[in-house]
Amino acid sequence: MKFFVDTADVAAIKELNDLGMVDGVTTNPSLILKSGRDILEVTKEICDIVSGPVSAEVVALTADEMIAEGRKLAEIAPNITVKVPLTWDGLKTCKVLSDEGKMVNVTLCFSANQALLAAKAGATFISPFVGRLDDINMDGMDLISDIRQVYDNYGFDTQILAASIRTVNHVTQCALIGADVITAPPAVIKALANHPLTDAGLAQFMKDWAKTGQKIL
Repeated sequence: MKFFVDTADVAAIKELNDLGMVDGVTTNPSLILKSGRDILEVTKEICDIVSGPVSAEVVALTADEMIAEGRKLAEIAPNITVKVPLTWDGLKTCKVLSDEGKMVNVTLCFSANQALLAAKAGATFISPFVGRLDDINMDGMDLISDIRQVYDNYGFDTQILAASIRTVNHVTQCALIGADVITAPPAVIKALANHPLTDAGLAQFMKDWAKTGQKIL
């Protein structure tokens, strides 16, 4: 499973990328706001760090304007993935840009039917939002499972990019179901290394080592 990091924080991206934990990056208008940076400038910097897909989102609402914005964003770097919302205009934009050979990430997906439409429009990635479904007492993992089955039934190439990942359990469940990609904040990715038994075992080793009175260096 590929790990995308969901942030526009360049320092956080560099840290994870140096560890080999970044296969791509996703951004959105909220993350650009949080970064305090110009969208074109920060996105170019991210693309220089990461060789994998970097999602940059359009902000227009009509197809013609989305297409124009998507083409502008795609000029930033060859690894740009244009991110569009799962609306009818977003699907039109997806079809045009994918036909032009551009990568497209269709976002804000909340149903298998929406995912089916995105795949038929040529989406490179579909982004179902797990956490936001959990927020309204629905199981976001049911959606990941449904999309996986639909795509496998018909051999769609569109990759399932599980988004709105909030916990390490979300990551585990996505991996078990067979999501192609997860995108998560840096803190969630780093938390995957944590386990209380690891901490307890290490503490015991350090205690016993101190009793030996030895040094390696």
